[in-house]
Amino acid sequence: MPTAGPFAYVLPIILLVMSNVFMTLAWYGHLNYKSKPLMLVIVISWGIAFVEYCLAVPANRYGHAVYSAAQLKTIQEVITLIVFAGFSVVVLKEGLGWNHLIGFALIAAGAAFVFVGGKG
Repeated sequence: MPTAGPFAYVLPIILLVMSNVFMTLAWYGHLNYKSKPLMLVIVISWGIAFVEYCLAVPANRYGHAVYSAAQLKTIQEVITLIVFAGFSVVVLKEGLGWNHLIGFALIAAGAAFVFVGGKG
């Protein structure tokens, strides 16, 4: 478990990015396979989500040494928006309009306030 230095701050973010890729795939990847039976999609998505949990739990455990729980959740939400935006455009072939980008930017700006004042 990282205890000091920049790695302690970066490792949780790397793990959260990886976990969000898996969770986005689990939640939205099946939209390209609407002809597949729903129960099959649920089981496959659950398996993908298991990998996400295997990354998110250590990210939060390690991250809590240097970030508050609120900061970790905020980091995760911002990462989720970034990963989802890329997934939406690249995999689902759905464009993002100016309204989406402004909305995401406002969420990110609000998230910045969580970090004012440090961990406590």
